[in-house]
Amino acid sequence: MAIPGLLLVDKPAGMTSHDVVSRVRKLAGTKKVGHAGTLDPMATGLLVLGIESGTKLLTFIVGAEKTYYATIRLGSSTITDDREGETLEQASQEKLDGITVEQIHLELAKLRGVIQQVPSAVSAIKVNGEKAYDRVRAGEVFELKSREVTISKLEVLGELRCGEGFIDLDVVVDCSSGTYIRAIARDLGKALGVGGHLTELRRTRIGKYDVENAVKLEGFTGELPILKSVSAVRDVLPILEVSSEEAVALRQGKRLAKSIQGITALICEGVLVAVAEPAGNQSLKSLVVFNEGEANV
Repeated sequence: MAIPGLLLVDKPAGMTSHDVVSRVRKLAGTKKVGHAGTLDPMATGLLVLGIESGTKLLTFIVGAEKTYYATIRLGSSTITDDREGETLEQASQEKLDGITVEQIHLELAKLRGVIQQVPSAVSAIKVNGEKAYDRVRAGEVFELKSREVTISKLEVLGELRCGEGFIDLDVVVDCSSGTYIRAIARDLGKALGVGGHLTELRRTRIGKYDVENAVKLEGFTGELPILKSVSAVRDVLPILEVSSEEAVALRQGKRLAKSIQGITALICEGVLVAVAEPAGNQSLKSLVVFNEGEANV
């Protein structure tokens, strides 16, 4: 039986997130593998995977703040807002030559903070029950509704690189879940009047998890470095110790007369029992329950 828990993977370019899940299923010897947030095939970097009962923890990780490093190319827009899509418009060299560093920094500043962002049309967001990218491929033209996201950091790294028909800039982004880095490139290019898209994207952090601690799957052999659920949950949620009697009650679906401030992991003698939320009147109820022995082997 595979060890229940979390696995950090450094996804290479060219693989889909589903490709990574399929590879890990074979390596771990289990079909029960899921991930907390996809990466486009072009992108590289951190994927957090849940193994066996560790998949129950993914819902509490997917909403964590993330860090990305990206290269934005100004001068042209694409249907996918990245280099893999068909070019829609190409700016003239005259327009590009008129853009200043100050203008770029001014427009980037407008994209920081709590903003309304329209997701990229080629995305997995569903429109009337269908994924947006399927509707785009079918030839439909539409714009998704904007939604609130938080971009707490958006900074240019190093010098701009200018060439014939383009200006490239490297950026680092700290943002809330649901933020599209491709949309940042699109919106920056649109604001400057020259179009923009991503040419490189790498995710380096999800919450407390860093890509430096992730495994590369290419040519990997041996035992996967799975972080056991009971250890992983300490990086994600506050902890409350419960008694063995309370653990039994939780597994029976009962509420406990205990007060917690928010979503909390409940542990009994080193074993993860449940993840719970406040239920009013100084009580709590389980959101997810782990059967005895399920979280540890």
